[in-house]
Amino acid sequence: MHGPPDITRRHLLGGSLALLGAAATGCAIPMGLGSSQTRVKYWHFLGASDGIIMNKMVGAFAKDNPDIFVEENVLQWGEPFYTKVAMAGAGGRSPDLASFHLARLAGIGAGQILDPIDVKLLEEAGLRGADFSPPIWERAHLDGVLYAIPFDAHPMVEYYNTDICQKAGLLGPDGKLAPTNGVDELIARLTKAKDVMGGKPPLAFDALGLGTVGPWRVWYSLYPQSGGTLVSDDGTTVTIDDAKALEALRLMQRLGKEGLCDWRTDYGASVAKFTNGEAAFLWNGDWETTGLKERGTPFSMTRFPTVFGTGAAQADCHAFVLPHQRARDPEVERATYRFIAYLVKNSADWAVAGHVPAYLPALEEPDYLALQPQSEYRSVITEVALDPQVWFAGSASRMWIEFGEAFSPVIAGTRTPEEGLAAAKASLNRLMSAPNPFPEERS
Repeated sequence: MHGPPDITRRHLLGGSLALLGAAATGCAIPMGLGSSQTRVKYWHFLGASDGIIMNKMVGAFAKDNPDIFVEENVLQWGEPFYTKVAMAGAGGRSPDLASFHLARLAGIGAGQILDPIDVKLLEEAGLRGADFSPPIWERAHLDGVLYAIPFDAHPMVEYYNTDICQKAGLLGPDGKLAPTNGVDELIARLTKAKDVMGGKPPLAFDALGLGTVGPWRVWYSLYPQSGGTLVSDDGTTVTIDDAKALEALRLMQRLGKEGLCDWRTDYGASVAKFTNGEAAFLWNGDWETTGLKERGTPFSMTRFPTVFGTGAAQADCHAFVLPHQRARDPEVERATYRFIAYLVKNSADWAVAGHVPAYLPALEEPDYLALQPQSEYRSVITEVALDPQVWFAGSASRMWIEFGEAFSPVIAGTRTPEEGLAAAKASLNRLMSAPNPFPEERS
């Protein structure tokens, strides 16, 4: 494993990547712990290039703050991570800090598994709510209480092969892909790319496979652009607008039917096709940036196409949470907030991996603006389409998987849009009727 070639920002120059191997085992990485240091226990699930960058940021914090020792532990991504956090929080024997997906907040027992954020300590460390993307900051609250500190958004974006797009006449004088507005412009652009590719599908995304979530992520980028929602604010009523939902599904089916996307690709195949120049466009999250640069793919990135009104794009967010502890040490707590503030204020370093800082001042830093193509889609930060605040939502959740299963056959043409929507609504109703596994109050 090695770091991305474009990690050149400030503190990311130093340090050994071999440290990540130790972190990946779940072992703490010693930073010279001494008796006079305050120890902060930090759990996260960040691997690959994300993990490398986070490890370097932890090391940089240690150099700038010798009075604090951050014990970094890297745990398995997905359900195992949230299960471990829930078990630790329920027992009150948690780390001081953990990474989190914001969409998981409502489903983890905030107030039971997680402790509220102390806004005064946050401000003391130099972070204010006004400095964050408004929809993301709002989503970090439950019932008016702040339970998470946003770090980034990782939205659906559009990767494009610059060589193919140049041949198709799709790039402007600046070498960038022109913005797309409306269905007709999207279809015309894909058709031009298909023609220069000899009739091969120009668009790739995760459309098929066991546990696929790609169809959900594409649909939840298109559907919210026209103002569509899933459930009521209180999470008790399905609010799907059938007409708007079907409009998005019909477009997805058209892409498959007209050979504009390859409906037979799973996640790995879609990335491989784009990497190898067998697709002109890839719809995916922003995290493939580093790998594509390492493999030498001629590409750039832009926001997900504007098709049905706004420029909304499905997104989740990395955030920081405080797993429940029976009693927090005041000194450790202040050190924890100092560490969080350091990471957030230096999130332009984190953006090397492709994610968009949720901390608005970072978006204006010259070093961030110089990151290419990472800074090209930064404006999406205020138009992210986030999951509703329900316990069954979030990355790797049943909702994502079941919607993906409902919509995948629609793209393939083996199920009508109406049938796909009916299956998705049935899944949503079933999930809403299931009991929340976390009680509302701590005993």
